[in-house]
Amino acid sequence: QVQLVESGGGLVPAGDSLKLSCKASVPGRNFRVYTVAWFRQPPGKDREFVAAIKGNGGGTFYADSVKGRFTMSRDNAENTAYLQLNSLKAEDTDVYFCAAGSRLINSAIRLSRQYDFWGRGTQVTVSS
Repeated sequence: QVQLVESGGGLVPAGDSLKLSCKASVPGRNFRVYTVAWFRQPPGKDREFVAAIKGNGGGTFYADSVKGRFTMSRDNAENTAYLQLNSLKAEDTDVYFCAAGSRLINSAIRLSRQYDFWGRGTQVTVSS
């Protein structure tokens, strides 16, 4: 069973930066087989896609609302994925969830139901 633990959230002023981490435990499997994504969930709404990175350098994907401000990366040797959040805005305030899935095709990358494993989330709060 894959376990994901997020960290790095916090309270920052608008314009500031944060770096989120998603540490994975993948007993018996190679972290590289998993596509890792970040989603966020506004109160009372469904989870929305933020960014994703494929396992073996297969590329990164971003929501239009964060493109150019957020950067996703991963360190397969450390079983960890990262999300660098720059130029934060008040509307980026949310709980951010890390998710992992295998055998995802590119057209399914942004769909939360395609991911099998989820972390518990980390709160990002941006003050205006």
